[in-house]
Amino acid sequence: MDQMAIADRRSLRRKLSFWRIVALIMLVGIGFALYRVALGDRAGAAVPHVARVEISGLIADNKELLERLDRIADSNQAKALIVSISSPGGTTYGGERIFKAIRHIAEKKPVVSDIRTLAASAGYMIATAGDQIVAGESSITGSIGVIFQYPQLGEVMKKVGVSLEEIKSAPLKAEPSPFHPASEEAKAMIRSMVMDSYGWFVDLVADRRKLPREDVLKLADGTIFTGRQALNVKLVDKLGGEDDIRAYLETRGVAKNLPVVDWKERSSASSFWLAGALAEFVKQTGLAQVVTPETLRALGADKLFLDGLVSVWQVGTVENLAFSGGQP
Repeated sequence: MDQMAIADRRSLRRKLSFWRIVALIMLVGIGFALYRVALGDRAGAAVPHVARVEISGLIADNKELLERLDRIADSNQAKALIVSISSPGGTTYGGERIFKAIRHIAEKKPVVSDIRTLAASAGYMIATAGDQIVAGESSITGSIGVIFQYPQLGEVMKKVGVSLEEIKSAPLKAEPSPFHPASEEAKAMIRSMVMDSYGWFVDLVADRRKLPREDVLKLADGTIFTGRQALNVKLVDKLGGEDDIRAYLETRGVAKNLPVVDWKERSSASSFWLAGALAEFVKQTGLAQVVTPETLRALGADKLFLDGLVSVWQVGTVENLAFSGGQP
């Protein structure tokens, strides 16, 4: 056997040994990453920390969120809770259930409501569940009130030549109807329901903000406030951000050096679970800085892996940048 063939065999053995080691590391790393992906919020919750939950978009009866809040209440490692709110509001019942779940947590550990861009109506209702409400100077909040809306399609139906006939057990059954104007009795029924919920909302704000009910009634006309205005009328406690939140928690015995862990909604299984696990693996091991595309090409790996793997690493890097850049 000539020297060239011997050199080629040795080179091949070195490459095979290298890839065996890489494969082993990958298997261990992917197993660890899958473990973290499967655990979701529990992965970071294994050490003492400050839990954070984000509530955004329209508020509704959210079973998953309520279960997540219950887990935070029961977690011995979650020493406090930050509720980050960016919501225009939603259903009164949805806000009520989330409010009560947060108050249940507050019976065991400090809770801070962090009003971001917007926390209005049911969003503000949820914010009042916190022991301390922190808002930005230009945040929008308030809009204390209740509304019931229904469409009227009668005129449109007339134009297209469609009519609706109905027989019902009593005049108020299925009222209000979108097919004809509401009677005065129906309007009175709806108004009574709205005002009952409104009174409950006003009492809740008065109790949580330690304000006279008559003062809350003056604010509860649907008016929205900036953070600065809300502070002046005592709807929030502080203007600021995360430093101010941590300073308050420190007064409640929560150390400033505790990490903040985002308790996120558990992702449902999808066709991208492996990509997520690989991205987690790369982030955890720091291989994105060590195993570059140039390194792989030098080893001949560009023929073994698809570009999708590199894209996963790029996605992981972008996620890190976006997370860092998103902090106030």
